[in-house]
Amino acid sequence: MVKLGINIDHVATLREARRAYMPDPVEAAQACEDAGCDSIVCHLREDRRHIKDADVARLRSIVSTRLNLEMSIAPDIVNFACRIKPDQATLVPEKRLEITTEGGLDVKKNLKKVTAAVSRLKTARIDVSLFIDPSIGQIDASYKAGAGIIELHTGEYANAVSGAARKRELKILEKAAKYALSLGLEVNAGHGLNYENTAAVAGIKGMNELNIGHSVISRAIFVGLDGAVKEMRELIR
Repeated sequence: MVKLGINIDHVATLREARRAYMPDPVEAAQACEDAGCDSIVCHLREDRRHIKDADVARLRSIVSTRLNLEMSIAPDIVNFACRIKPDQATLVPEKRLEITTEGGLDVKKNLKKVTAAVSRLKTARIDVSLFIDPSIGQIDASYKAGAGIIELHTGEYANAVSGAARKRELKILEKAAKYALSLGLEVNAGHGLNYENTAAVAGIKGMNELNIGHSVISRAIFVGLDGAVKEMRELIR
């Protein structure tokens, strides 16, 4: 059964729009867990534009499923993760001017640095996932870096403008998942998934978990977090 991870970053984004204390992403995480999600995802960016250090610390104390911390390989962020000890760390690329994460981590280009970060996190007994584009080269590099999990970037699939293009991108994801599984890697996926395009990705053989944020938080405006999470959970299962 495919698991559902809910990214709560956009709850914090709304809070930071007013530099206020609400809505509280920690309260949102509790509501998502109550609705049946399998993990809570948050991204502690180097610029701290939404999730703050204190949020992660509070989440670590209350999350009863799994806490998945998205993060860069910057030394201070790695040090923070090793202190907080999320259940999982997902290494992602970061650009200061991007609205959201653009593409996967280039593990091939940054193999030495990624491998060092993976090693430190694993020594702290944190499961490590690498957020990568669905290419054989990046999967091979992720395996060499010592990660046990990959998260396939589904942005190209989600942004496809035609049915034919989406089918092509889905086949790329399927091929990547099959290859990663043959290496013994656990396969997750995420980015741009919504209530219209998620079912096909959930149907990829061997898919372990989908991590979804923006579309669920947006849907919650109309049906509440409980309803939004339950609708997505039923959709992928």
